Amino acid sequence: MPDETAYLIPDKRVRGNGAYTRKRATVLGGLTTVLAFAFVVFVFTRDRLSTTVLPWAASSTSEDPMAVALQLMEHSPIIDGHIDLPILVRSLYANNLSTDSFDLHAPMPAHVDIPRLRKGKVGGFFWSVYVSCPDPALEGPDFLNATWRVRDTLEQFDVARLLINKYSDTFELALTSTDVKKAIANGKIASLIGVEGAHQIGNSIAVLRQYHALGARYMTLTHTCHNAFADSCGYYPGKEPLHNGLSSLGYRLVDEMNRLGVLVDISHTSDATATDVLKYSKAPVIWSHSSSRAVHEHVRNVPDNVLELVGTEDGKKDAVIMVNFAPAFVADPGQATLDVVADHVDHLAEVTGKQHVGIGSDYDGIDSTPVGLEDVSTYPALIAELYKRGWSKDELAGLTGGNLLRVLEGAEKVANELQAAGTEPAYDLYEKRPDLPSRRHQEL
Repeated sequence: MPDETAYLIPDKRVRGNGAYTRKRATVLGGLTTVLAFAFVVFVFTRDRLSTTVLPWAASSTSEDPMAVALQLMEHSPIIDGHIDLPILVRSLYANNLSTDSFDLHAPMPAHVDIPRLRKGKVGGFFWSVYVSCPDPALEGPDFLNATWRVRDTLEQFDVARLLINKYSDTFELALTSTDVKKAIANGKIASLIGVEGAHQIGNSIAVLRQYHALGARYMTLTHTCHNAFADSCGYYPGKEPLHNGLSSLGYRLVDEMNRLGVLVDISHTSDATATDVLKYSKAPVIWSHSSSRAVHEHVRNVPDNVLELVGTEDGKKDAVIMVNFAPAFVADPGQATLDVVADHVDHLAEVTGKQHVGIGSDYDGIDSTPVGLEDVSTYPALIAELYKRGWSKDELAGLTGGNLLRVLEGAEKVANELQAAGTEPAYDLYEKRPDLPSRRHQEL
């Protein structure tokens, strides 16, 4: 068996002179110790070093911020938590990719196409397989009437995966954090899939399992409507609660998401639902596209008292909050700009730590955009602005995608542990369903 510690090109001095070898090893060992100590000191003190003492150690803004952003994003590209390209294709093209007017290599009518993704240094994103909340009058107060939402969601899975395959020169389906890294290393845009609301699973945890098999790696617990599992925050000015957070079935849904490795997404949820999830989930969680309520008052944004539950300390939950660019969520009418979005990023980082913030633009799902963030080509401008504000390159690499990958890896680790322990799938049924026998009848 070959010796992995052997020199690739043998050194004659090492073979023929034992004294030389010992002396050389002693010198190298001493140098290694000194360098290791210096590195540790640097890592733990660099943010406190004065630029007058060690000007190269601190984050320098004397470099051109845009040049820094572009260079950084070559190796740490954007992984956006929420892009609505599939629903745009449904709305404008009826999911028909054969039409002559549809071409992702050409300018698309909204915010996303391949040339702009490349210009914006995008390395991956979650394709949202969103369909809207059903009409409450048709669905009924107990969410029991058929509304075709599962059918429509399957069509959105279909079109997302067809797009990924049709443009395989650009996109690569990613089911794991390792897949994401491999796709980026191969020059592809890693393509993950997220479901935007548990109204899309028809009150059935079994449907979630099938979505996971199709590639879903996160599910938002609610959209703007309540469902059998959890309360939504609604839209401005909010909604009256139904369950006061998670329902009993909602806790079992979280259990099954943890077991499968599907990230629990708490964007769109009520503050009570988000709090329940942060205190209960075994795995890290995400907000796929939410901003800060302290910066701009809106029910869709996250308040500081909920953000304070995020962290890696005891009693807190590892999470990443991916900042939404929707103008209504970030500023008063007419005031949404890149600088304001950067304010949201800064505030979220101030409360939770910079390792808990990411990007979830909501491109192709919003009617307008902040000035300076008009489409996916403009991400570097936001990174440049944050660099000017003092974010280090390492911190920005976390923001662009590293923080999301950490959380995804954490969810995968929990899923592997639960499955290795023999954790059973959640077989729980919605108690108000009239079509299946209850557990009591099954046991008779």
